[in-house]
Amino acid sequence: MINRWMTFAACLLLGAGAGWWLGGRDGIAAGLLLACVAWLLLDTLYMARLLGWLRLEQNADVPGVPAGAAPATGGVWGELADRIRRLLRNRDRQYQESQSRLNEFLSAMQASPNGVVLLDAEGRIEWCNQTAAQHFGFDATRDVMQHIANLVRDPAFTAYLTSGDYAGDVIIPGGQSTPTRPVKLSVHLHAYGNERRLLLSRDITALELAEAMRRDFVANVSHEIRTPLTVLSGFIETLQTLPLQEPERTRYLGLMAQQSQRMQTLVNDLLTLSRLEGSPLPDTVGWVGTGALLAQCEQEARALSALLAPDGHRLEFDSGQPCELAGMHNELLSAMSNLASNAVRYTPSGGLVRVSWALLPDGRGRFQVQDSGPGIASEHIPRLTERFYRIDRSRSRETGGTGLGLAIVKHVTQRHGAELQIESQLGQGSRFAIIFPATRVRQIPG
Repeated sequence: MINRWMTFAACLLLGAGAGWWLGGRDGIAAGLLLACVAWLLLDTLYMARLLGWLRLEQNADVPGVPAGAAPATGGVWGELADRIRRLLRNRDRQYQESQSRLNEFLSAMQASPNGVVLLDAEGRIEWCNQTAAQHFGFDATRDVMQHIANLVRDPAFTAYLTSGDYAGDVIIPGGQSTPTRPVKLSVHLHAYGNERRLLLSRDITALELAEAMRRDFVANVSHEIRTPLTVLSGFIETLQTLPLQEPERTRYLGLMAQQSQRMQTLVNDLLTLSRLEGSPLPDTVGWVGTGALLAQCEQEARALSALLAPDGHRLEFDSGQPCELAGMHNELLSAMSNLASNAVRYTPSGGLVRVSWALLPDGRGRFQVQDSGPGIASEHIPRLTERFYRIDRSRSRETGGTGLGLAIVKHVTQRHGAELQIESQLGQGSRFAIIFPATRVRQIPG
């Protein structure tokens, strides 16, 4: 500021000197006046240039991008322009840093496996990630500033949104839910800021399905155990209260033994499934001979056939080329034996059951069971490996099946990296095959 006044004083001295030189004593006043006007005009020019630059900078379309270079001025206006330039540079840097942090935050929310929707105080969508757009069927660009209640019309969600009580969540169908492929969403609102709300969505379809399967599993196990227990308790009460002849007593004891064996088989199958699901995958170090496996399957199948069919079955076993399988003996035997036993159970007396092992040209191995039973309708085939799924419950109880055999086969197959193939037609029998990968099959030299 001192320099400014010194500059003004210097201009006055120059004006007074020029007036005195041109007009003598009478010209000093005119020189001073002209000097003041010239100084004011020059100062106004510097101020106008600075003000014009500031206006262009303020009206720039893109924040942080200068509209032009700062004017080259001297004195106090030059210092002022320099300080403003520094402030603008700091503003640009802070804006870029804030924009970078915002982009990182939005990228993190985009990567979230949960849906994220930001709602303003009126319930309009300010921003949403792609997961939320997929959950609710939004368009992440087009539906911005649309009211959430206009896009999510589920009554449960509408009541939840208007209640103002967001302590818990609400379960609603997803935007892509269909009767054949239902989708369940868990939606939770959180209030924040100035009456704004954060909406989080989570796809819980798999959890709901697992919970439904758990309930069905518990119900099925309870039912399967309750039936033989009811029979046993009835026979025990009969034996305790009624005087029975020896033939009747022997018959009742035989039926009781049959029901207890059924319960024992069910418990053993449940324990097998539990062990399969909880144990580590089998390695490729231990090798089991296919000939020995088929021999044990044949022994069990013939014993079961003699028990179920008075006239027996036509059982054919072909052990094929001698090979070894990498895996666990008990698991492999359980899977193969379950397939052979199922074929015997569901094939009428006198029917044909053919069990075979073959080394395929590409090095894979195939264990196959083919029967001449009643066959299976195509709509049942995808669900055969579900626990306790039965086509004919009465037939399963008659033959002693637990409904867990094919579930065990599926788990053993998956644990050994193999593939389970099922082919069947009504009236033409069924074919079950386990295809083992070449890495788990090796040929025994002859």
